[in-house]
Amino acid sequence: MKKSILFSLVLTVLSGFAATAQQTVRIGYVDMEYILENVPEYQEASAQLDRKVQQWKREIESEMTRIDKMKQDLANERPLLTSELISDREDEIRFEEQKILDYQQKRFGPNGDLITQKLQLVKPIQDQVFVAVQEIAKARNYDLIFDKSADVVTLYAADRLDVSDQVLRSITRASNREELETRQEKRELIRQEAKTVEQDGVLSEREKRQQERKNEREALLEERRRQRDSIRAAKIEEAERRKAEILKERERKKDSVAKAREEKKENN
Repeated sequence: MKKSILFSLVLTVLSGFAATAQQTVRIGYVDMEYILENVPEYQEASAQLDRKVQQWKREIESEMTRIDKMKQDLANERPLLTSELISDREDEIRFEEQKILDYQQKRFGPNGDLITQKLQLVKPIQDQVFVAVQEIAKARNYDLIFDKSADVVTLYAADRLDVSDQVLRSITRASNREELETRQEKRELIRQEAKTVEQDGVLSEREKRQQERKNEREALLEERRRQRDSIRAAKIEEAERRKAEILKERERKKDSVAKAREEKKENN
């Protein structure tokens, strides 16, 4: 559905251009995947995320192996256990399975850490590409520039229409502009010194209000983060408490069974 809508949109735009006689339509495209592959900052961050993903997978595999062992131990010991003890062991296994499922969702679910961090990696590059495309389109009079790697179905695209390398050069130039910061700071200092007292007072008041609003936002975010961490800690504590109770009750019943067997032997 999404591809169909985007494809229809492109056709509509092109039809609009074609309907205007005597007008030459300039079209270009970028390949976002190609651009990402050639941005060092993205590649470095992506490699770090890959290492995290491998660690998460190892943690899940380790827990699954432990749960499998719990199941095998129960199967081996089942003939020696009472129905109550068997039920307790099964409850514990289900509890551990649910815990690992929750962890999988937390890491790899639709709203999990993997998706969230991937979006965080791509977003800054997408912003830079957007700015670069706008500059190129205006400077070279392009009527339409689309992303070849997006959902629009591209049956054919000539290499001469590809502006990906131009976008990359623009991004690189933007990164290199950091070298000019010193001179810009000097010019800003001169401008600040040239301001009148009244102007300085107005700007200072404005900056103060901006800082206050920023502090309020940060305080709100911190409070939300604290509440979220508190709820998460409470859930973990409750889960550990339940597990401890199950283990304690299981040991009590095992001791009771063992004591009953011992008394039966003595009576015989």
